[in-house]
Amino acid sequence: MATVLGIETSCDETGAGVVSGGRLLGAALSSSMDEHARFGGVVPEIAARAHLHALVPCVRAAMTDAGIGPGDLDAIAVTSGPGLATALQTGVAAAKAYALAWDLPLYGVHHLAGHVAADTLEHGPLPSRSVALIVSGGHTSLLLLGDLASDPIVHLGDTRDDAAGEAFDKVARILDLGYPGGPAVERAARDGQATAVRFPRAMRDAGLDFSFSGLKSAVARHVERDDPDAHIADVAASFQEAVADILTIKAVQACHANAVDTLVIVGGVAANTRLRDLAAERCAAAGLTLRIPPLSYCTDNGAMIAAVGELLVEAGAPASGLALSTDPSAPLHRAGLDDRPAREALT
Repeated sequence: MATVLGIETSCDETGAGVVSGGRLLGAALSSSMDEHARFGGVVPEIAARAHLHALVPCVRAAMTDAGIGPGDLDAIAVTSGPGLATALQTGVAAAKAYALAWDLPLYGVHHLAGHVAADTLEHGPLPSRSVALIVSGGHTSLLLLGDLASDPIVHLGDTRDDAAGEAFDKVARILDLGYPGGPAVERAARDGQATAVRFPRAMRDAGLDFSFSGLKSAVARHVERDDPDAHIADVAASFQEAVADILTIKAVQACHANAVDTLVIVGGVAANTRLRDLAAERCAAAGLTLRIPPLSYCTDNGAMIAAVGELLVEAGAPASGLALSTDPSAPLHRAGLDDRPAREALT
């Protein structure tokens, strides 16, 4: 049973977590979100500097919380992509330093695989086959999963333009609700009617890909035509319903099309209450098992990276090596990311 320290610095949250036997032993998280709010989005250099200040205290706090020292660790796992370039570099550099100083193997982890693995910390190992819906600020994908540590990850559908979380941020800006957009839109929607405006469900009958750019534009056009102050709550609720509707329709379709009976929904947007409720309703009607991690595991954190790291160690996957490089646009084909790009660049 391996004990792994995970480090996450892909965006604006600095996370460290310790996982052993599929169980979270200790974790710490620091967010620089407030520093980005006045800009209406994440500023990469501000995020990187915040990681630089917070990373060592977070690692120390996570290990103290777990009640362990360096000698109790079997490996270190770190997000090496995708994400903000300078933010990733900060985390990977720190992970290399820890691995070298403590003589431990280093595993590069794909950030999105981390979101999937976060669910295992609450609900146990994934079944042999499942469908995952990843919904976050930068990604919206439907994936066919086997063994997360060893099997290839198959993309069933992806967004053609904006990710769902990105659409939430842009609509929040249109409605002057503030940043981050997801929680702001959800708060406003509580006082609105989800049927007030029939916003489009793009690509509803066109396979398993998504598109949210047109939905965002439809909200903008609606606000331009009418007095937005009179019905912000209705617009927010109707927009939220459109996103949850198309996400859950396609997720259930993906399960049926691939003879899978388990749907896993992860990522920051998985914290949205309406999405969780509608997914539960539709999965129950379709006879599917629904797995969604607790809210604390939906957003970026170090525990999810440690969870992938432990799976890789237990599966006997080779360590990434100290030549591990970052890949801000890393495609998701496997959970682990190695040092191959760096080695290929030298040949």
